[in-house]
Amino acid sequence: MPRYAIVTDTDSSLPAEIADKHGIHLVPIGIQFGQESLRADLDIADAALFDRIRLENRLPTTAAPSPGAFCQAYEQALSGGADHVICFCVSSAISATYAAAQDACTLIDPERVTAVDTLAVSMVQGYMALAAAEAAAEGAPLDAIIETAVATRERAVLYGALSTLKYLAMGGRVPQFTASMAALLNIRPILTMRDGKLDLLERVRTRKHAWGRMVELCVQDAGDRGVDRWALVHVNARDEALAFGAQLQERLALPAEPLVVPLGPGLSVHTGDGTIVAVLLRT
Repeated sequence: MPRYAIVTDTDSSLPAEIADKHGIHLVPIGIQFGQESLRADLDIADAALFDRIRLENRLPTTAAPSPGAFCQAYEQALSGGADHVICFCVSSAISATYAAAQDACTLIDPERVTAVDTLAVSMVQGYMALAAAEAAAEGAPLDAIIETAVATRERAVLYGALSTLKYLAMGGRVPQFTASMAALLNIRPILTMRDGKLDLLERVRTRKHAWGRMVELCVQDAGDRGVDRWALVHVNARDEALAFGAQLQERLALPAEPLVVPLGPGLSVHTGDGTIVAVLLRT
């Protein structure tokens, strides 16, 4: 029976301890401050990232891992006893990561390495990699492992609330005037996952109303199906994420403990400090 190893990148928001437990190899997204290159979650995490952004008053850029970084992860997995490696990459709609992972497949051995475009971000991607690792541990073949991961994405619900448009304005994604007016009116944009990327769904005034709307959307999407797993993803806002999660638990039958994780620098640089994201896996 072939042994399969799972690789993913740090835009999956998958905690290192969970990745280690399931034998998942993490490849870091690059964070570039001028000429200085840092590795997400290894060299810099969300707290230090935003301390530096505030100090320098500028955003870094993000970069897909190099094919060489993926080659290193593939070779490590293969030398560790895997017969085949499956790499689940952040959506190609927002990153060149998938292309780099594919290039690395060619450099190593296309017959022994497969790259998958998850068309997902954050813990939707993370849950896909986790589901793949669990299926591989149960002895599933290659096609079934990938099908399990894709089915996980189809069961996923993701909604997030930004605390500010400041960082989108700094990155040129919204006009500065728009961000200033949003701050004046206390606008909290709500995001969801569409076509493989985080997309603006609604604009809601005040945190209270944004959280209430997110709860409504989660309840609506969960319906009567129930929730198998859930995660609270945040950017330097763990306490706020837990407070939101308590509100969600009042309206939905959820497993007792959510997975509470940082979004990670590869994504948080785009959403900004204070972001809270809910990810539900429907049964």
